[in-house]
Amino acid sequence: MPDLLLELFSEEIPARMQRRAADDLKKLVTDALVERGLVYEGAMAFATPRRLALHVAGLPVRGNDVREERKGPRVGAPEAAVQGFLKAAGLSSLDQATIVSDPKKGDSYVAVIEKPGQETLAAIAEIVPAVIRAFPWPKSMRWGAASAAGASLRWVRPLHSILCTFGAETEDTEIVPFEVDGIRSGNVTYGHRFHAPGPITVKRFDDYVASLEKAKVVLDADRRKEIIATDAQTLAFAAGLELVEDEGLLEEVAGLVEWPVVLMGEFEERFLAIPGEAIRATIRANQKCFVLRDPATGALANRFIPVSNLIASDGGKAITAGNGRVVRARLSDAAYFWQTDRGPLPDLDTLQESAGDLGLDLAKPLDQRMAKLDRLGVVFHAKLGTQGERVRRIAALAKELAPIAGADPALAERAAKLAKADLPTEMVGEFPELQGLMGRKYAELQGEHPSVAAAIEEHYKPLGPSDRVPSDPVSVAVALADKLDTLTGFWAIDEKPTGSKDPYALRRAALGVIRLVVENGVRLGLAAIATDADLLSFFHDRLKVMLREQGARHDLVDAVLGEGASANDDLLLITRRVAALGRFLETEDGRNLLAGFRRAANILKAEEKKDGEGAFAAAADLQLIAEAGLIEEKGLAVALSQAAPKAEAAIAAEDYEAAMAALAELRPAVDAFFDKVTVNDPDPALRANRLRLLNQLREATRSVADFSRIAG
Repeated sequence: MPDLLLELFSEEIPARMQRRAADDLKKLVTDALVERGLVYEGAMAFATPRRLALHVAGLPVRGNDVREERKGPRVGAPEAAVQGFLKAAGLSSLDQATIVSDPKKGDSYVAVIEKPGQETLAAIAEIVPAVIRAFPWPKSMRWGAASAAGASLRWVRPLHSILCTFGAETEDTEIVPFEVDGIRSGNVTYGHRFHAPGPITVKRFDDYVASLEKAKVVLDADRRKEIIATDAQTLAFAAGLELVEDEGLLEEVAGLVEWPVVLMGEFEERFLAIPGEAIRATIRANQKCFVLRDPATGALANRFIPVSNLIASDGGKAITAGNGRVVRARLSDAAYFWQTDRGPLPDLDTLQESAGDLGLDLAKPLDQRMAKLDRLGVVFHAKLGTQGERVRRIAALAKELAPIAGADPALAERAAKLAKADLPTEMVGEFPELQGLMGRKYAELQGEHPSVAAAIEEHYKPLGPSDRVPSDPVSVAVALADKLDTLTGFWAIDEKPTGSKDPYALRRAALGVIRLVVENGVRLGLAAIATDADLLSFFHDRLKVMLREQGARHDLVDAVLGEGASANDDLLLITRRVAALGRFLETEDGRNLLAGFRRAANILKAEEKKDGEGAFAAAADLQLIAEAGLIEEKGLAVALSQAAPKAEAAIAAEDYEAAMAALAELRPAVDAFFDKVTVNDPDPALRANRLRLLNQLREATRSVADFSRIAG
């Protein structure tokens, strides 16, 4: 079957846009093909700095013929209805329609519409130009003389050529004919900008990939990544060093080169006095180079790995030297920042008031920076005050939360007061991604308690579902305070996440609170802090998301929260109850009890509609049960009288396994009751009493979870 090969060749596409653009091209084209009934066997999309490419395999030569019967008006219907039918069906007269008889509705007109399948070549010629013109680049541009008119093509960078061929493997391919903004489709591509810039004629995907390879272009981004990683590791090993892996940088560099050539440069050892994280950030941000470390000590080495996009005649010496000059200049800046941040500020006399108010020691450099941040009145949010005001709130809350997290309140308060102190430092000003980490370095240098220094770095964590959760109690207290202050503050000013929009990362903050609490076993009553019921509900929603991603059933969270969801503010206990309920429902006793509960709930629901809600809320009459003489009815009453108190006591003692075990004791009695006892007895007194017994069963399970909310 024929294949489609498409290439859109342009000036350099930003690395951060390439992978998404390749996915978009694949989806847009293949979706359009399928809409036309052109089902394919497989599709692959690729991106290099100068091209997007798509290969769609196993397409039919043409689409299937379509036969459709369209029913029209009754025979003898008004002329307007007839004419409307003819126009919609594409008929010129009623002679082209058939008449179908219906014994009930009478005779009516039917149009039989037959459409031949569209030629795939013609369909592609319609699809591709439309995709190109409407391509969803995050940013795009116009170029050339036509751009002045404002109606020219928009593309991420100037588009130079379009390759589009279609044909079977055993036949000559055809150029799919179309034109976009003066660019005609063809069968020509171009190789590496420097090594093979001339035109290359290709037929189909196989020779396209091979031709590009000969022309020093590696089409597959993942293969370019593999080449870079392997060659970098090999160079590092040869030098007795180890590559510091960086997936984000590897992805970016693979998007900067079509023919990766890995080199090694070096810088002066004196720069190793700078913190390794700052060295790495400098070299990464400014030169897109990898760094190396000594495998014996784990410390950074004075070497770096640049990746070139060409094979240099001198073996890369000039390229490496050029990168080295820039690296040394940037590291000189970093060394200046590192030295300056450790020294005294020149305006200490202006910081006395802030220092006194916050309880800071102006003899210490980091305290000076915090006092400066406060004095400058740097705004956190227009409605939530300055960073200094926020630090005061976080410090007070961290001190309050410290005993819950098992931390020293004084250390938690001290750490919170210094947590944002590195924001005005020179190093963080240049490399914002180092906030927290540089604060820890500066805290250690001025002799802060190790837990205080750790909390300054770790209070931002966890930053996502896969990020590490702090375990030091001081770090936990400050991290909780920071995130809870953010959440309660933005909730108070009604800046909540809506749909996919979450500009202040409040979902991430809530998930961070949940993970801090659950993974550290912290008993935190959120109701006292998150006084807004909507915020507590938001935490519950985030908890469901987290549990679902961990493989748990999110409906069990609803079951545990039950009708009194607003009172369930201890996230640790909720997760433990959910886990225990999940394990219980995986047992035979759990499954059968759930089935019995549903049967009881359904009966009660139906009968309460007749007698009114709450009609069976009273306890069952044991004397009446005894007089009825049914062993199974008495057995359920006895089982409930024993199991319900056990379950309630176990829940109160937070022993959820015991609570489930107590419910499991009900299973035989429930099974026997439904097997032998008629609930809706002709005797009204017996009927009402048995319904009260079923209500007691419902209430007994509710002490553990609301079984009505369990799906399935």
